[in-house]
Amino acid sequence: MTSRILITALFAGASAGLMAGLLQLLFVQPVLLHAELYESGQMTHFGAGAVGARLPLPAFDAVRDVLSVIFTMLTYTGYALLMVALMSIAEERGAPIDARWGLLWGVAGFVAFHLAPGFSLAPEVPGAAAAEVTARQIWWFATVGAACVSLWLIAFGGRVLLWALAVVLLLLPHLIGAPEPTRFAGPVPPEIAALFAARAFGVGLAAWVILGAFAGLFWQREGARISAAERI
Repeated sequence: MTSRILITALFAGASAGLMAGLLQLLFVQPVLLHAELYESGQMTHFGAGAVGARLPLPAFDAVRDVLSVIFTMLTYTGYALLMVALMSIAEERGAPIDARWGLLWGVAGFVAFHLAPGFSLAPEVPGAAAAEVTARQIWWFATVGAACVSLWLIAFGGRVLLWALAVVLLLLPHLIGAPEPTRFAGPVPPEIAALFAARAFGVGLAAWVILGAFAGLFWQREGARISAAERI
């Protein structure tokens, strides 16, 4: 079982992370580069220094870009380990696990790790006003944990009371409220910040759906391979 989890997570996480890294280089990095120009003062959206909304083309730096993709692959491999471990538990409870059901697992992962915390603490561009980083990290981890438990209860709880508890857990972090800066100010235009958040969510959704599909596919195939080996 352990080898099945590790092999599935390694292949699914590396594949999804590679695709996520490439999507980030193509769609998210240009927005970050544009925001950094405002943050550094090279461009301004106030007065005569205003610039057009055209984003710069991706500036490829071989070392930086390769390291960024590798880090993304490692991150999604970690996500895959969590997902596949939960898949193994769900399979023992009678849930089917394959590529098609993996798509739903991927959507659930996106909701838990991106959408739930991003609902109150949106992805931020460089130069945006933000609360103290430790407070934001604590709130983020608590929100993700609550979302994971909520989604599990919704999927496998089977009781109205547990579903009600899931709804409460989903709402609670947002009712408490995410840490906020003392004032909302920053050199980056709000249009750039909005585009960054939209593309971060879009790339995250694509990556998680791919991760779920690959995790379900590799889990099913690895199980079939082990079964065939045991029959020999």
